[in-house]
Amino acid sequence: MARLQEAISLGLVLGIIHGLIQPAHSVPVVPNFTQGSMTSHTETTSKVTETINSIDYNTGWQYSVTGSNVSNNGQSLLPSTTNNNIIVNPLGGAEGQITSPSAGLDFTNSNFTITNPGEAFQFTQTYDGPGVSNQTVIQRVTEVTSVTDTTSIFTQ
Repeated sequence: MARLQEAISLGLVLGIIHGLIQPAHSVPVVPNFTQGSMTSHTETTSKVTETINSIDYNTGWQYSVTGSNVSNNGQSLLPSTTNNNIIVNPLGGAEGQITSPSAGLDFTNSNFTITNPGEAFQFTQTYDGPGVSNQTVIQRVTEVTSVTDTTSIFTQ
C-alpha cells in the first residue's frame, strides 16, 4: 500500500513539472457565424408646461366729461388728486403681490347739475384710474415623443 502511495505521489510531481515546462499554445478564435443583425428601439417623451402671465398696468389716470344742459356751478372740471395704494395679485394669491402708490382723482366734491330742469340733457363722465387694466393668463402643455429605431447589420 505504501508503494502505491509513493507511485501516485511521484506521478503527481512529474505531471506538475511536465506542465510547467511545456510552452502554452493559443488557438485562434474563429467566429462561427457568417452574418447577423442587431436592432435597438428607443422612445423618449418630454412634457413642458408653460404659463404666460401678461398684466397691463395703468400708472396714471384718464378723465373726460361731456354733456349738454349740464353745469358744474363754475368749479374746475379737473377734480383734485388723491393718493391710492394699488395692490396687484397677478395670479390671485399673495405670492406675486405688488403694492404701488399712485395718484388718482378725488370725486367727493364733484357736483354737476342740470342747467334747465325739465329739458333734455346728456351727461357722460368717464374715469380710468391707476391699477391693473387687463390680465391675460395663457397656460399650455407641450408633449413631444421621439422614437429612434436603429438596425446594425454585420457580416464576416
